[in-house]
Amino acid sequence: MVGGRANTIAQAWERIPDALAYTGDPQRLPASRSGDELVVVMGLLRLPRTVLALLVGAALGAAGTVIQGHTRNPLTDPGILGINAGAAAAVVLSLVFGWTDSPTGYVWPALIGCALVTAAVFALSSTGSTAANPLSIVLAGAALSAILMAVVNALVLSDDDALEGLRQWATGSVAGRDLDVAWVVLPIILVGLVLACAQGSALNLLALGETVARSLGLSTTRWRVLGLLSVALLGGAATAAAGPVAFVGLAAPHIVRAVVGPDYRLVVPYAALLGAALALTVDVLGRIIARPGELQMGIVMALVGVPFFVILIRRGKVQAL
Repeated sequence: MVGGRANTIAQAWERIPDALAYTGDPQRLPASRSGDELVVVMGLLRLPRTVLALLVGAALGAAGTVIQGHTRNPLTDPGILGINAGAAAAVVLSLVFGWTDSPTGYVWPALIGCALVTAAVFALSSTGSTAANPLSIVLAGAALSAILMAVVNALVLSDDDALEGLRQWATGSVAGRDLDVAWVVLPIILVGLVLACAQGSALNLLALGETVARSLGLSTTRWRVLGLLSVALLGGAATAAAGPVAFVGLAAPHIVRAVVGPDYRLVVPYAALLGAALALTVDVLGRIIARPGELQMGIVMALVGVPFFVILIRRGKVQAL
């Protein structure tokens, strides 16, 4: 087991059943294990953050694929909708007004912030002659992000507690979260994954261009609404649970396309699986690199992922959309 203390795989494996029992109900822990520190650490810290890392990674991988498919822009990720800025603004407001002061308490404000921003982006991009246009979606998201981050900066400069809370949340991490957070975001992420996977065929048609897709009978507006909804659910839940984790939603779709090709019916589910694996891997690496402390997931993802992504670009493995 990787962490601040040295433990063997055999020791950790032997205690998994007891750790699961401790996580579900500490009263069910056998008397022989009641004083076992490793069981407590695994049940209270390791298992919850492992589950949450898998959920967050899967959500970001699928959300990144969907938003890239709908905008036909290989450089976009879920944050392009302003989700990160909306969550940050909501978290800072909750800190300023004293509604919460812990990472677990950030989840609901962040979810509400993500939902409101997504609704605003769709409303702004669906007015006039640019209704449901990918460019208008990106521009609306960028504009709202700029406004919200200006508000965030103004608030944190006048409130030291808000600044400290935002600093801890904005690095992107699953440390310090318990299973309550996972239970909150689990149904949201599951619904988002189902919606994302259901868009595979539509995304394949959209890749041919708006005009061709419409001529083949695809309702582009309806599918774009569904796409925004799935990205909002997935990206919002992931950001609410772990803070803004960069690069997973950008890199996972590209890596999967390099392996399985451009068929979104395969790319979406495989990107979710790869995103989960990436998030869990970087969470473990963060504990290895800085032992006995740790580096946050968002930091490690940038340090490890960017060089790998550059290698893919140099080898011509990154495909245009």
